[in-house]
Amino acid sequence: MLRGSLLRGPGRPSWPAPKVLRTEALAGLVVGLALIPEAISFSVIAGVDPKVGLYAACTMAMVIAFAGGRPAMISAATGAVALVVAPVVRAHGLGYLIATVILAGVFQAILGALGVAKLMRFVPRSVMVGFVNALGILLFTAQIPNLRDVPWAVYPLVAAGLALMVLFPRLTKAVPAPLVAIAILTAITVAAGIAVPTVGDQGTLPSALPVPGLPDVPFTLHTLAVIAPYAFAMALVGLMESMMTAKLVDDLTDTPSGKTREAVGQGIANIVTGIFGGMGGCGMIGQTMINVKSGARTRLSTFLAGFFLLVLCIALGPIVSTIPMAALVAVMVLVSVGTFDWHSIKPATLRRMPVGETAVMVVTVIVVVATGNLSIGVVVGSLTAMVVFARRVARFTQVTSVTDPDGTQVVHTVTGQLFFASSNDLVTQFDYTGDPGKVVIDLTGTHVWDASSVAALDAIETKYAQRGKSVEIIGLNDSSAHLHGRLSGELAGKH
Repeated sequence: MLRGSLLRGPGRPSWPAPKVLRTEALAGLVVGLALIPEAISFSVIAGVDPKVGLYAACTMAMVIAFAGGRPAMISAATGAVALVVAPVVRAHGLGYLIATVILAGVFQAILGALGVAKLMRFVPRSVMVGFVNALGILLFTAQIPNLRDVPWAVYPLVAAGLALMVLFPRLTKAVPAPLVAIAILTAITVAAGIAVPTVGDQGTLPSALPVPGLPDVPFTLHTLAVIAPYAFAMALVGLMESMMTAKLVDDLTDTPSGKTREAVGQGIANIVTGIFGGMGGCGMIGQTMINVKSGARTRLSTFLAGFFLLVLCIALGPIVSTIPMAALVAVMVLVSVGTFDWHSIKPATLRRMPVGETAVMVVTVIVVVATGNLSIGVVVGSLTAMVVFARRVARFTQVTSVTDPDGTQVVHTVTGQLFFASSNDLVTQFDYTGDPGKVVIDLTGTHVWDASSVAALDAIETKYAQRGKSVEIIGLNDSSAHLHGRLSGELAGKH
């Protein structure tokens, strides 16, 4: 099963190459360690016991390793999901949260099967760049609370961790530098008795395996009415963040992934997570970046991240509790710096980039940072990109006119794309009074996209007809001719 599922993918080494196994195992261990404080923090945001977030992190990672479509991607409890489900916990309690997670998983599986993942093709590159840059900023700012009102020793420990992760790869890349930094800083603080915040200070780690069961709620239509809105919101937010994470890993590794399978897999993972008492989750970009930058490329690292997290919490809880938060802060700071697309803000890049593209990137960053929600930023950024595109394309529609020598006919040649944003301007580009009695409109160089364009052409014909002039439209391609033939004359009063 491991050979068929965990290591499947084009161009990936076959099981069980020792080098691959070592890389995947060590990357999974680093991610498992990094998941602990994150899962606990998200549990606090959601208003539940830390073990609810930790159980979610374990089950999400292990299930998505088999069910998902993007190898090396990490799914676990996330802040975006925590924000969505927090009101359910406050108003109705843990049982309704679990029911919400399970229903959200069902919604995700259905949406995935319907092909909602294909909508990712409509996310422009400028939004992706803004998304990545905002992520880098959020990852960095998320570490600031761990650097406020702390013992002075935290700062040299963070600096030492950063130095270790920068310099150690020059010696060897056999062991991930973050794991080395975590081990060394933990040994130093324990041996020297340095009093600094540790993982144990973030919350109590679970001491037993999660037990499957159904949520403790009445199975009634009222319960469904209560949880359905939250479940649907969680499903959409989780899918969007997961799809963006998968696309980012595609770009980083130059490998494709099955977005539809990933969407369905997210649903399956959330259903299983809910059954085991977890708070649900989605693709986790920060930990995914740690995993990929540690050299992981297969599903094995994803599975082991969840497995190691379970072992670390239950079997090695006392040891894990001694890890200084400074070590994990250093890991996340370096990840945030590596995540940010520094090339995108270079003066030379900004000078070459169209103003609209830069504006879309900036809007995406501002919205994400202001709301703390990657999904909202992507939606607003994509809408902004659509507006910029529509305005740009609308200006490209031009009309060139040539009048016959005898003055009896004029040919208006239209170039550009005809759609709702450009068709209204088209109506104003003709001389209805001054043109001769026969008017030819040549649409060979354009395409009619929508009803607004057909209505505009009808309006042009009507204006000429009111002056006793005839209009002939030529050059329509097949799809434009079909749309025009079906709607022309049927849109009176619509323009």
